[in-house]
Amino acid sequence: MTMSITYPVQLDLTADTRIARWRPLVQWLLAIPHLAIASALKTLRHVLTVISFVTVLFTKRIPRPLFDAIAMTYRYEWRSLSYALFLHATYPPFAFQPSSDDDGETSHTAMSFAYPGEMSRWKPLYKWLLAIPHYVVVIALWAASLVAIVFGLIAVVVTGRYPTRTRNFLVGAYRYGLRVQAYVGLLTDTYPPFTIRS
Repeated sequence: MTMSITYPVQLDLTADTRIARWRPLVQWLLAIPHLAIASALKTLRHVLTVISFVTVLFTKRIPRPLFDAIAMTYRYEWRSLSYALFLHATYPPFAFQPSSDDDGETSHTAMSFAYPGEMSRWKPLYKWLLAIPHYVVVIALWAASLVAIVFGLIAVVVTGRYPTRTRNFLVGAYRYGLRVQAYVGLLTDTYPPFTIRS
C-alpha cells in the first residue's frame, strides 16, 4: 500500500468493492461493540488533547507517548466507522497499540501521523479560528456523505458491489475531516489542504 507523504496525516482504504448484499443491513449492528469503544476513546482523546494543549504552551512539544495514544484513538475510530458503513467486509481488530505509524493490524485500512517534534507555542490559541473555512467544507462534505452512504447502500443491496467512486469520496471526506481535527487538535502545525485526496 503506497501512501503519499505530502501531508503529516495520511489515511487510506484499499479493499475489495464486492460486498455481500446482506451486509449493509446488519454490518452496522455487528459494529456496535467497536463503535461503543470508539466513543469511549473519543472522550479519552479530548482529555489527552487538553493535556497536549498545556504541554505545547509550556514546552512546544507533545510527549511522544501522548501523541501515539491520540493517534490510536483516531485509528480505532476509523476502522470501526469504515466497517459500520460497510466500506469493507473485514471485521476490525480490538487493537489498542499506541502508535503514530500504522500498526499493520489490517491490510485494507491505513492511517498514520507524522510526529511533529517542536511546535509553535502560540498556535494552539488561534488554530481553531484559522480552521473556520475548513469547518464550512466539513459540513458540506458531511451532508454529501449522507447521500453517498444511502447511494452506496442501495448499490450494494442491488449489485453486490460498492461503487468505487462513491467509496473513494467517503474515504476522502473522512480524510479531510481527520486532517482538520488533527490540525485543531494539535497533532500538526501544518495547515490542512482543501482537498479530499491523499
